[in-house]
Amino acid sequence: MNWVYLIASGFLEIGFTTCMRFARGWQDIGWFAGLLLCLVSSIGLVQLATRTIPLGTAYAIWTALGTAGTVLFGLVVFHEPVSALRLLFIGGIVVCVIGLKLCGG
Repeated sequence: MNWVYLIASGFLEIGFTTCMRFARGWQDIGWFAGLLLCLVSSIGLVQLATRTIPLGTAYAIWTALGTAGTVLFGLVVFHEPVSALRLLFIGGIVVCVIGLKLCGG
């Protein structure tokens, strides 16, 4: 179950960053509330995941899911610029996290 918590927390990071893009402080209370909800939920779930998953591994996976997911979300939904190098480096993040897991994390 802790892996489910960790993966869910990574996806909530994508929600957090998406809300952050639209929130303008208290002026956009809906986006700001979404930002806070995703942020608090994400941190809470990663904390639960670290009960059995090593902290370093959990943190690397959490941030990688958030980073890679946010970039890919931006490419698809917000039509942000795409380049071969950008995709190469996102792939590098994913490969490194998989390598960390395979090393016993």
